[in-house]
Amino acid sequence: MTDVSVPRQEHSSSQESRCRLGGRLKWRPTSPAHLADAETRVLQHVKSDVDRFYIPISNDRRIWTLKVDSPNPEALPIVLIHGFGAGVGFWLLNIDALAKHRAVYAFDVLGFGQSSRPKFGTDEDAIEEEFVNSIEEWREGVGLEKFILLGHSFGGFLAASYSLKHPDRVQHLILADPWGFPQRTEEAAEEQRARIPVWMRAIGTILLRFNPLSPFRAAGPWGPRLVRRARPDLQAKFINAFEDFTVIDYLYHCNAQPPSAETAFGHLQIPYGFARNAMLPRMTQLREDVPITFIFGGESWMDSRPGKQIKVLRKQSYVDVTYIKEAGHHVYADQPDKFNRKVVWVCNNADRAHQSETTQTIMETSM
Repeated sequence: MTDVSVPRQEHSSSQESRCRLGGRLKWRPTSPAHLADAETRVLQHVKSDVDRFYIPISNDRRIWTLKVDSPNPEALPIVLIHGFGAGVGFWLLNIDALAKHRAVYAFDVLGFGQSSRPKFGTDEDAIEEEFVNSIEEWREGVGLEKFILLGHSFGGFLAASYSLKHPDRVQHLILADPWGFPQRTEEAAEEQRARIPVWMRAIGTILLRFNPLSPFRAAGPWGPRLVRRARPDLQAKFINAFEDFTVIDYLYHCNAQPPSAETAFGHLQIPYGFARNAMLPRMTQLREDVPITFIFGGESWMDSRPGKQIKVLRKQSYVDVTYIKEAGHHVYADQPDKFNRKVVWVCNNADRAHQSETTQTIMETSM
């Protein structure tokens, strides 16, 4: 795996508690260098030849990017958009399987991971537009024309929003347990509350007045240990890759940085999993020739009914809804082999459709 140059850091508990900046005790044992190092350690699991670099966009901002070149120039590239509070490193169980067939791109969403962390406004429409515009500027920067777009959770919301505005770029839209699709009603809210674990609802209630990732920072030198104890479930998902806390420590360093996109997300959401501007009714505006595949975890707390509803609403379009057994919200990590096989199958079909469309265009042009 090729790699950018990132400084190595020691990660012992004693150093974390003594981490200093400018000769004074640093409250949070993190930094951009710690995050870069944590990502590098996570990506050691990936066997593909990975390049990582920044793509500059407007207003002196940058989007951190991961790329694996294609073994097959004929195949469409796939672009991966991570979920809330995550980063490119969380695709560590998927990159190799996808890269066998096509170029793979992933990026840290603006305001998350190693991407720039600007101050967003408070208007939900303006925030969503800023996210989408950053993705389009990123696309121009890496030079992609047409691609398969896959988004997980909040990344699925952004992928759908991007497809609505830039349908010419998206050959196939894959939505993995996407957030923000159902419309909020009192009945839907009660059903959602019943699905969400009690501990998550309790934390959510407390954090309504705060940035949702603020505990990562407020815990100071105890932050890494707090995350390790709070998310044994996430560690278990990646146990076949790392038996230690490598992935959990990456999660900590992703989210202990200065707040940005998490603040913006607070203006996009209504408590317990709803978007202020729900995606479901807007999907009728998506151009008919953009196919959609939903991949839900069979055991996820996310409401999967919008997938079936969109299939009904888009009668003239291709919409497939798939459930992966024994997988929760992090379907790409809970059952990575099944998830990867499904995505590869969708991508291969997208290749054939694209080649057919290209041939048709050539024939029409030559007539």
